[in-house]
Amino acid sequence: MVARKTISVRILDREEYDKHSYFYVELQEPEWKRPWTEGEEPLSVKEEEERRIAEMGRPMLGEHTKLEVVIEESYEFKNTVDKLIKKTNLALLVGTNSWRDQFIEAITVSAGEDDDDDECGEEKLPSCFDYVMHFLTVFWKVLFAFVPPTDYWNGWACFVVSICMIGLLTAFIGDLASHFGCTIGLKDSVTAVVFVALGTSVPDTFASKVAAIQDQYADASIGNVTGSNAVNVFLGIGVAWSIAAIYHHIHGKKFEVDPGTLAFSVTLFTIFAFIAVGVLMYRRRPEIGGELGGPRTPKIVTSMLFFSLWLMYILFSSLEAYCHVKGF
Repeated sequence: MVARKTISVRILDREEYDKHSYFYVELQEPEWKRPWTEGEEPLSVKEEEERRIAEMGRPMLGEHTKLEVVIEESYEFKNTVDKLIKKTNLALLVGTNSWRDQFIEAITVSAGEDDDDDECGEEKLPSCFDYVMHFLTVFWKVLFAFVPPTDYWNGWACFVVSICMIGLLTAFIGDLASHFGCTIGLKDSVTAVVFVALGTSVPDTFASKVAAIQDQYADASIGNVTGSNAVNVFLGIGVAWSIAAIYHHIHGKKFEVDPGTLAFSVTLFTIFAFIAVGVLMYRRRPEIGGELGGPRTPKIVTSMLFFSLWLMYILFSSLEAYCHVKGF
């Protein structure tokens, strides 16, 4: 007779992602609950025969008494969960747990996301455009793969090194834009609002896109843009001006900065910002349903309007910088 027993094993959640884990299940010698007790009065012949037969059928261990249970990452399950995450705004994995994974992801050509492929459940192969974008960005992917994984120091190592890398990249873009503007004869104000602002805002744009896709609401997407610009203005300008003011004070000089076209640019930006906020408020109407996305026509019209506001800001700022429009 073969007896079966289901053993329930509780898996403890350590809140740490691990691709490979294992544990052992070991069976001890079974304890036999005999119907008689040793040391009692002698058994009869019939009882002795029953005991002999029972001894022959007593439970005993087989050849294998120790079992190793290995828990490995299921790529099929992971792909299914990733698609479910994108649709239901659940967060399973954040970052990577080893430098090896980061470098593998950096040099691997990944296919772009497509809702049709998610619905049919088939893995999408990289397109020609995916290969072109990969080879254009592989240098930066490999460079930022040196950032420590998120598992180190509870994410603080990744945070600190990422801030330093972003600062170096921003400084590089700023110097590159300044040299480019000087080469083609553009004024610093035009170079700042066109090339420097564009180069430093592209990462924010992609971050907002990811937030808009993964988050149920538009808070994270829009808050990322406003928060990033707040850091640039309040922290970036504040720290730079504070250092300059302290330096001039130590040397007994008066620190002054010519406002230039700042008043005109801020006024123009404020007007366009009110227009943008008004559009976002209007998009909350039931026929559209939210600040981002929505039906195809409102989505395209809103995108074109915001893009035109950016072009108009660049146009008016450039005209004022070259004295074609009178500033204040």
